[in-house]
Amino acid sequence: MLSVEQAQTELVRLARVMTDTESCSLSACDGRVLAKGLVSPIAVPGFDNSAMDGYALNLSGLPDMPDQFKVVARIAAGQAGGSLPAGMAARIFTGAPVPDGCDVVVPQEETDSETGPQGDWVRIKSPVRPGQHVRRRGEDIEQGQTILLPGTALLAKHLALAASVGVPTLDVYRSLKVGIFFTGDELVEPGSPLDEGQIYNSNRYAIGSLVRSLGCRLTDYGIVRDSREATLAMLERVSAENDVVITSGGVSVGEEDHVRAAVTQLGTLGVWQVAIKPGKPFAFGRIGQADFIGLPGNPVSAFVTFLLLANPFIKRRQGIEQCLPLRFEAVADFVWQSKGRKREFIRVSEAVDQSLSLRLKLSTPGQGAGVMSSIALADGLVDVPPGASIEPGSRVVYYPMRGFQGDHAEAESAVFCAAARVARYCTGNTGVSGQDGSGPGQCAG
Repeated sequence: MLSVEQAQTELVRLARVMTDTESCSLSACDGRVLAKGLVSPIAVPGFDNSAMDGYALNLSGLPDMPDQFKVVARIAAGQAGGSLPAGMAARIFTGAPVPDGCDVVVPQEETDSETGPQGDWVRIKSPVRPGQHVRRRGEDIEQGQTILLPGTALLAKHLALAASVGVPTLDVYRSLKVGIFFTGDELVEPGSPLDEGQIYNSNRYAIGSLVRSLGCRLTDYGIVRDSREATLAMLERVSAENDVVITSGGVSVGEEDHVRAAVTQLGTLGVWQVAIKPGKPFAFGRIGQADFIGLPGNPVSAFVTFLLLANPFIKRRQGIEQCLPLRFEAVADFVWQSKGRKREFIRVSEAVDQSLSLRLKLSTPGQGAGVMSSIALADGLVDVPPGASIEPGSRVVYYPMRGFQGDHAEAESAVFCAAARVARYCTGNTGVSGQDGSGPGQCAG
């Protein structure tokens, strides 16, 4: 059996990055993956402007700081700045263009203003320094600067950045087409009565939601009964219509597990069985031009193996560079003794103690592969090496659930910030050419 790291590395290596691209309007780019880096056509800000409501001063050529300045102009955002003679002041507002000759902007709360027979005057109540409260042209973004890299999973913040430089469309990869189906005579859809030996098909909704959360175009083909012929027919259909085929169930070695044999008959099987608990029966291969991912039938096993194995493969397949999940070191507040030779991924919830330190607790007392509530109540997974003993206060490797999304920065919540002194952040790279030089699954530091 492969280790988790070996399986992740192999899956990322085998992921054929999408090559089909299209140009999309910003409003249609949410969740898509950037295919071509974005170079800013303009500088931001495009002109020197005021960072405060106050007064712009021209101190050029003045030997000493005057007691007061005559106010000769009023400049609001959206107006032209013009020029400001030496020794004069202009009333200015946040975002307004700073007039030519201006050296500083003094906030209005640090001034006294008065109107006299000879016009408006302003008195400066505090020391000034050259350049204060003036945002210079290109201070945020320089013209010609690359502001978004290829392989970025586009979020609201990226679309706002593109809009801020006046770009209306982005070149993105075509959405990955993913087809899913589920095997088992015991499966019944929610809303129908259960006969003896039957269970509700929770995997359909869990896996479907996980696939959609990655920005894929999902087609759900429903339940396939336990027969070799029905499995072969469905695999042929789904692989012809999609880029990736995902199944749940039928990849173990039982007499009623037909998926593995059907995949071998129609295509090739490259990865099978991973030393992970829950989730040993996992399969990867190809049928025609489609990739095949076979998840376990057990709901908890299917969920965990999707997060750890299918998730990084799909992200890399879409062109996302940082495809391995976020993980970091945290502190356990539970007791656990690992048994056997497999890596265990137990489900935990987050808590913050009185010292604002992040502590991890078991999401449910029962952590069996059939306890779906352990997933529903979990904030993340703790990686337990074979034979490891965990006691309260032990340091553990923690995978937050939100770290399985496309952008690691979005996963860093206020809880993590509060616990920064006990949590050392680290990220895995793509397994192909990580920016930090670390190997697949290693901490970046």
